[in-house]
Amino acid sequence: MPRISLTVNGKPVAHEVEARTLLVQYLRETLKLTGTHVGCDTSQCGACVVHVDGRAVKSCTMLAVQADGARVTTIEGLAPAGKLHPMQQAFHENHGLQCGFCTPGMVMASVALVQGNPDPTDAQVRHGLEGNLCRCTGYQNIVKAVLAGAKAMRT
Repeated sequence: MPRISLTVNGKPVAHEVEARTLLVQYLRETLKLTGTHVGCDTSQCGACVVHVDGRAVKSCTMLAVQADGARVTTIEGLAPAGKLHPMQQAFHENHGLQCGFCTPGMVMASVALVQGNPDPTDAQVRHGLEGNLCRCTGYQNIVKAVLAGAKAMRT
C-alpha cells in the first residue's frame, strides 16, 4: 500500500492507504473529519468540496494518493480557534442553509469562488456554484449569503 503525507487543516498527517481510496474516504474514515459529506459519489452534488492547495476540489473525484504532498483544507479547518469564517457567518446570518447537508461543500466552494473573484455579481455566484446542489433552499438565500460573505471577506 502506498504511504501518503499531506497537510490537512494545517497539521501534517501520514498514512498507508489503498491506491483506490478516494480523498473523501480518507478524510472521513481515516482522519474522522466528517464535515466533508458524501452525497452522490459521482461528482454531481458538491457536498464533498474541500480545498487542495487553495483550489476547490470535489474530493469524491480525487484519489488520496493524488493529494500526497498537498495542503488540504476541510470545513473543519476553514476557521481555526472555534470562530466562524466570514462565509460561514454569512450563511448563518442570511439563512443560507436549511437541512445543512450541502452546506459544508457550498461554503467551501463559495470561499474559493470569492477568493478568485472578491466582488462577484449575483449571476457570477449562481454560475460559480453550478456544481453544488441544494435540495432545500431554492438558492436565493445561498446567493445572498455568498454576496454577504464576499463583502465580509473584503473588509
